[in-house]
Amino acid sequence: MGFLNNVLKTMKGYGNEANDAFVDSQGIRIMEQEIRDAEKSQRQANESLTDVMAEQKRLARKVNDLTASITEYSDAISKLLDADNETLAMETAEKLAELESDLDGNQAVLDSYNEQVKELKAIIKDSSKQKDALKREVLIVKSTESAQKASVATAAQFSGTNSSLRSASASMERIKAKQQKRKDKMKAARELAAESNGDGELKDKLTTAGVIGNQNSAASILDRYRK
Repeated sequence: MGFLNNVLKTMKGYGNEANDAFVDSQGIRIMEQEIRDAEKSQRQANESLTDVMAEQKRLARKVNDLTASITEYSDAISKLLDADNETLAMETAEKLAELESDLDGNQAVLDSYNEQVKELKAIIKDSSKQKDALKREVLIVKSTESAQKASVATAAQFSGTNSSLRSASASMERIKAKQQKRKDKMKAARELAAESNGDGELKDKLTTAGVIGNQNSAASILDRYRK
């Protein structure tokens, strides 16, 4: 958060409108810097948590060892008393008192570490959620900004401020109209050719059948005389 505080300090003395304009223009950059700062802080917090947990484990082992020793010395005292060995039982009891005092002290410290680890984990988890939410917000804002800029740019291409592109667009429409007209003409020509070919084929068939054709040919004249 230090970066944001520095930015805000530099804006002192300016009017609210100027401040808002500056923050808006630099908003995304500031948010991204905040995310980087948060990630750095989280890494440091994780390192600190690792150190605390390492000490926690060391203390837990010591408490377990002391508990085992206390159990062992307690059993020894019972056996010594059963054997009427008061002197050694007293010496063992003194050692047991020392161990129990040591256990109480280490257990208190361990309990404190357990609580600290629990709190640190909760803080880091909450911080991670906030950072992820901030990342999502920045991504949405950047994506929306890019999409809106693209939309505005596209709309501007066909506005009155860009007559050259509108002229080019009109030219494209005229070209497509000419191409369509040429295509229609070619289609009509093919249809006419097909119709003409059909008439020629029919005439050939009629001529072969002797129904139509040149009646003044030499062969026709000879046929006429033969008859």
